[in-house]
Amino acid sequence: MNTVKPGYVRPLDLRNGRVDLGFGAGGRAMAQLISELFARAFANAYLARGDDGAVLPAPAAGERLVMATDAHVVSPLFFPGGDIGSLSVHGTVNDLAVMGARPLYLAASFILEEGYPLAELARIVDSMAAAARAAGVVVVTGDTKVVEQGKGDGVFITTTGVGALPAGRDPGGARARPGDVVLLSGRIGDHGMAIMAQRESLAFDSEIVSDSAALNGLVEALYAAVPAEAIRVLRDPTRGGLATTLNEIATQSGVGMELDEAAIPVSPQVHAACELLGLDSLYVANEGKLVALCAPEHAEAALAALRAHPLGAEAARIGATTADPQHFVQIRTGFGGRRMVDWLAGEQLPRIC
Repeated sequence: MNTVKPGYVRPLDLRNGRVDLGFGAGGRAMAQLISELFARAFANAYLARGDDGAVLPAPAAGERLVMATDAHVVSPLFFPGGDIGSLSVHGTVNDLAVMGARPLYLAASFILEEGYPLAELARIVDSMAAAARAAGVVVVTGDTKVVEQGKGDGVFITTTGVGALPAGRDPGGARARPGDVVLLSGRIGDHGMAIMAQRESLAFDSEIVSDSAALNGLVEALYAAVPAEAIRVLRDPTRGGLATTLNEIATQSGVGMELDEAAIPVSPQVHAACELLGLDSLYVANEGKLVALCAPEHAEAALAALRAHPLGAEAARIGATTADPQHFVQIRTGFGGRRMVDWLAGEQLPRIC
């Protein structure tokens, strides 16, 4: 006999349940998924209104708005050091931070595959909420769609962020000048190699852990240490790695670059993994590293500020910009010679962010 009261809706089975097509249909099932999972995890006054968007307060006087968006399709969804949930927060927060902005708000769009376990979805959403709280941002609106089984890959997440750019800050890829110093906040290649090691079941003496992290605190520490105008360029070297990022900046600014290979920090595990797979760590993706081009007279203060922050403890001065009409990025090797560091050709690592 059915003893369920009329109108009663069973709570989501977050332990054994799976994503159903009804969760994306706009009806009661979708409302239940939103209220019992997303709204619970991201609880705030903007979401509580239940509207199709969020009305947000204006930034402080003299500040400008900055907006960034990023889609996340990483495979596997869980990896040492993070998952697609925390990654989706870090990716967009960092895009705002390297514009010099204070990240404030996020919108999140989820594409879910029918049949995906609700327990794993809840794990991703909780991780995303924790990352947002740690970064000081609020998820104020979002959307959910469900695709048929076999037409997705578990979970895809797109996040759009809004931040406030304080007066006087204007870092940009076209602002580098010959003689500027190139600073790097730490070891490269950890994220891409963590993904590949997980995907290929590679074992090392110690596990390779993704560097995925929110960089807004590190950026604020940098601006607190040196004049805003001294910080010419900020970038996070994600897809295409450090090499591609520096080539982008060289082209935008019309300068060349000369790097010191020995100064670029790479962990022994990442170096070994790259050798095993025939990859160059300069092209491997990062999700928690910062590249800063700084006026030479303020470089030491900037480097000290990076090293004083937990995310910049291994920061290094890795090179300088040059007057080069060809906009070449070159590196001094450990053997005393030089080689070109060209743009990434093709796709080195699939589905790493």
